[in-house]
Amino acid sequence: MGLPLPPPSPVSIMAAPARRPSPRAKLLWAITPALGWATVLIADLVWFALDDRRHAAQGVALVLAVVAGACHVVAVPLWRYAVHRWEITGTAVYVRTGWFTQESRVAPLSRVQTVDTHRGPLERLLGLATVTVTTASSAGAVRITALDLPVAEQTAAQLTAIAATDPGDAT
Repeated sequence: MGLPLPPPSPVSIMAAPARRPSPRAKLLWAITPALGWATVLIADLVWFALDDRRHAAQGVALVLAVVAGACHVVAVPLWRYAVHRWEITGTAVYVRTGWFTQESRVAPLSRVQTVDTHRGPLERLLGLATVTVTTASSAGAVRITALDLPVAEQTAAQLTAIAATDPGDAT
């Protein structure tokens, strides 16, 4: 028999962060790919209008684009919303993201170097924001995406206040 395992640390106990992004995140995550698929559909229609010899191939391409686009615009945002979670505790920021490949990140608050809020054009239109927590980590920043603007501002203020109380240099 092997040695008994040590009790889990508080970080490993937390299986899934509790908070979700804004419900409007689903709309944000639908509009972004919809714009890309609209370009594909327009290209298919231009091809159809300019080349009258390949209607069968054009029809297949159009159907495939519509089906793939519909899945990307409808199913992916719902799945992402079901997966995305975030939480801030007294010791760390926890984030779970992804839809096909999922990633869980834990950033100890003692390692926080900067806290930024970002709002792209679609985020501004929908009243959303992304909070980016930069730490002394080679894995890069932790992003809490698609938060309602007041929640994002409150979260950034909370993280900044917590980071300011740590006397270390966040490295």
